[in-house]
Amino acid sequence: MNYQIIKDVSLLKEFIEWLPNLEEGETYYVGLLARSKYENGNTIKSDKQQLKRFTSRKEDLFHKIWQLECPVGAYTYKGDPIPQETLAIYITPNPRSMYDATFSGLTTLAQCIQKKKQANPHQEVMNEIQRSKSRSCFIDFDIDYKEENYEQELKPWVLERTGASASIKVVETRGGYHVLVDPSSIEEPFKKKWYQELAKHPHIDQSGDQLIPIPGCTQGDFMPRFV
Repeated sequence: MNYQIIKDVSLLKEFIEWLPNLEEGETYYVGLLARSKYENGNTIKSDKQQLKRFTSRKEDLFHKIWQLECPVGAYTYKGDPIPQETLAIYITPNPRSMYDATFSGLTTLAQCIQKKKQANPHQEVMNEIQRSKSRSCFIDFDIDYKEENYEQELKPWVLERTGASASIKVVETRGGYHVLVDPSSIEEPFKKKWYQELAKHPHIDQSGDQLIPIPGCTQGDFMPRFV
């Protein structure tokens, strides 16, 4: 039996098709985590255990995610098999700049040498790739609240602060919503204050350039999806 990362092939492919096309020197950053909160900390004691992370072109993304579906027990924590229900996979919907990551990675590695710090060069460079946003295609608002009816409550609330023609995509997650707003689509009367107004939502956890759960894939015992 293998771990199941992809729960709905068509939803995952729809999400990949929706992602911005990459420009020269850009990539997507993806991370597979085990989350202790999804199984009450019975196996994993830390909140997040990094299992795999990688970069991908848009056209390779489906198969790279599929390749994560290895036999149960291949992912371990201190020798114990990682349970299926702890798995969650995330992506940066804003492309990452490999040029910026190369420069900052060289600087980071040089500092490690200067300080005689024992470092894993691969991990240091992956950290820099994760940090190196190339373009702000989306501003992400992570709403940690699930009881709302999106169509009747949250969507009108967002559009009142961005303008009715703003380009918005919402991912329903295990614990709430990720509201992805294209900042270039904000209507003129709202451009100065839209971010501050959305950030006032009482259940905002974080906002900005963030990792989001991947629709069509696993997030604990839940499958994220567009709404």
